[in-house]
Amino acid sequence: MALEAETIFLVDLLAIFAVYVIVNLSLNMEFGYTGIPNFGKVLAVGAGAFVAASVPGRIFAEMAGIEGDYIANNLAIVSQVNLWLADNIGIGFAVFFLTLGIAALVGGTLGIITSYPAIRLRGDYLAITLLAFGESIRIIGNNFTPLVGGTLGVQVPDPLSFLPDEMRFPAATVGLVLIAAAVYMYSEKMLRSPLGRLLRAVRDNEIAAEALGKDVTRVRIKVIMVSAALAAIGGALYAFYVGGTIAFAYDRASWTFWPFLMILIGGLANNKGVLVGTLIFVVLRKVIIFFKDYFEGFVPFDVVWLDFLLLGVILLVVLLYRPQGIFVEKPTPTISFGTRSGLKKVFGFFFK
Repeated sequence: MALEAETIFLVDLLAIFAVYVIVNLSLNMEFGYTGIPNFGKVLAVGAGAFVAASVPGRIFAEMAGIEGDYIANNLAIVSQVNLWLADNIGIGFAVFFLTLGIAALVGGTLGIITSYPAIRLRGDYLAITLLAFGESIRIIGNNFTPLVGGTLGVQVPDPLSFLPDEMRFPAATVGLVLIAAAVYMYSEKMLRSPLGRLLRAVRDNEIAAEALGKDVTRVRIKVIMVSAALAAIGGALYAFYVGGTIAFAYDRASWTFWPFLMILIGGLANNKGVLVGTLIFVVLRKVIIFFKDYFEGFVPFDVVWLDFLLLGVILLVVLLYRPQGIFVEKPTPTISFGTRSGLKKVFGFFFK
């Protein structure tokens, strides 16, 4: 029994929401908590997607004894691999999680490489440098065909091929939501730890943090590495979900500027704000894309650009009238703050 259109719409919305939550949590860790304007976020996301496009298919084809050039005969090989995976469920899931691990490793390595400019540069210079790094992944993917098929792209094997057709997307969405929830809990735990307080200290006053004996350089490298690994996992999951990878789909608008808009809407340095901002953005964009054809002839431009224009206007409005976002960053409770609160409860009269 086929899924209804409304169900498909909601399932797809939830899946895209989960992927963007993973990417946005990693960006919030860098920009919101540490103050690193990573305009090259697409680099890690694209790297994760490229790993998903190039690694598991070749592993499965080798294990199944399927011969042929993986790029040139991609459709035929992936179709045979999916049939083989239907009878080898355990292997399919094992390689899937192995791919996520490799994606995280590649993303973290790229994070370390891109962290060197972050050590030496600040402000606008750092933002432009990271933006250039981000553009490199798309250029490499488009021009180096053996990686992800160049401009034609490649299909990605489906670890859920053993399920009926109508159950694959809902099952994939459930898996994405569970992984996004795990990333959220990890991020919350890390940012509530002493490391999270150190990130805020580096962001607010780097010189003061260094004066207290903190290794600011090491902190910046660590946070860029971890956030890049998480973003790469998000990119790999997106590639598995859509069933393919093509380099030009990983552009700076979709995987750098939109994530910035989402965390700005929700509120910087607040993971709950990330959830709310991501949900608002994904729903708005889905609605705009669904209805924009009705504006054909009423606007003096091609409606294909309508979502970009409207969301750009929303970004300007947020920056002008609500730069702190919906959820303001909560102050970190300190010993003095807690002591004062306790004294106020006991000797409330003297604090009036």
